[in-house]
Amino acid sequence: WNSDETVELARRLKALGVDLIDVSSGGTAANAEIPVGPGYQTQFAERVRREAGIATGTVGMITEAVQAEHILRTGQADLILLARELLRDPYWPLHAAEDLRERAVAWPPQYVRAAHRDTPLRPVSGVPD
Repeated sequence: WNSDETVELARRLKALGVDLIDVSSGGTAANAEIPVGPGYQTQFAERVRREAGIATGTVGMITEAVQAEHILRTGQADLILLARELLRDPYWPLHAAEDLRERAVAWPPQYVRAAHRDTPLRPVSGVPD
């Protein structure tokens, strides 16, 4: 299976009503030589997005908020899919918002009680202090 076939499959899936493709090289062949580094899968998502005209999600060593924001702002993908990084830090989205200086990011009320004791809580309207 190669990139050209992936683009063609994405085109066909779009015609059938699929609206998002999670793009990854898979890493399922033991002899595949895929250069690994930060955002290494993003080039595949960008190609599928551009050539098939379908929204894509990307994966692959996306660990920093600035890196994820860059991928989205430059149109390399439409969303970021995290796996290992969320295992390392389940609060990654909140930490990313803080790193990007996003204001008005509040913890979902049902999560406030689970916050780590060293995590500053953000005010949530309608939830008592």
